[in-house]
Amino acid sequence: MRFDIITLFPELFAPFLESGVTRRAYSSGQVAVHLWNPRDWAEGNYRRVDDRPFGGGPGMVMMAEPLQRCLEAIRSARAEVDAQEQAEPAPVVLFSPIGTTLKHAVVADWAESRGAVLLCGRYEGIDQRFINRNVTHQLSLGDFVLSGGELAAMVLLDSLARLQPGVLNDEGSFQQDSFNPALDGLLDCPHYTRPEVWNDQEVPAALLSGHHSNIERWRRDQRLSITAEHRPELIEQAREQGLLNAKDEGFLAKTASKL
Repeated sequence: MRFDIITLFPELFAPFLESGVTRRAYSSGQVAVHLWNPRDWAEGNYRRVDDRPFGGGPGMVMMAEPLQRCLEAIRSARAEVDAQEQAEPAPVVLFSPIGTTLKHAVVADWAESRGAVLLCGRYEGIDQRFINRNVTHQLSLGDFVLSGGELAAMVLLDSLARLQPGVLNDEGSFQQDSFNPALDGLLDCPHYTRPEVWNDQEVPAALLSGHHSNIERWRRDQRLSITAEHRPELIEQAREQGLLNAKDEGFLAKTASKL
């Protein structure tokens, strides 16, 4: 899996790629990351990559030509492997407000892909003509604006890297994450560790019982309760998919009656 990242600030990625448990995915090459600065393909002494927008207005716009040259260099670098694997050119992903919201299912799809070219915009945006010609996918983290696409690229990389085999210490760890199909798309339950009593707060008795089925039922009930309170639409989604059993529905009904 290879990701080529077009960014004006490649130095932002160095600590990210060298820190945390997901660094294993990058250092091993399991998720290969290559950084490309479009300034290296810009003309003139100042290596200019932006200019004023036609029609006026605040800010600057990233120019199409340096980006195009940079993308062509990336495609050339990937061409041999693509030819060997008889693969289509890598998709080009732009992080933008009109993109598909990044959710677990979207991340899981990208985690099984061959990778992509990630385009990190800056300033007021990118010349639309470059987008029209090259961008195949657009993704969004949510309804807010960042100063650039670098943080969004890191979010995508981190979320898919941890799904790769051998990256996490416990192979099944990510299956207990919120939104995972293994949890029927529900939010995760609370977690506790030593000591058993902290600031007069005790660990729930069910977790100390040693009774596996009781522990799992407690965790399931907690997931249902938390999801119903904070993300009720996920309960409806699980119900529509037939993922809730009679015990689940009984617990939810009992919980609702107490509100």
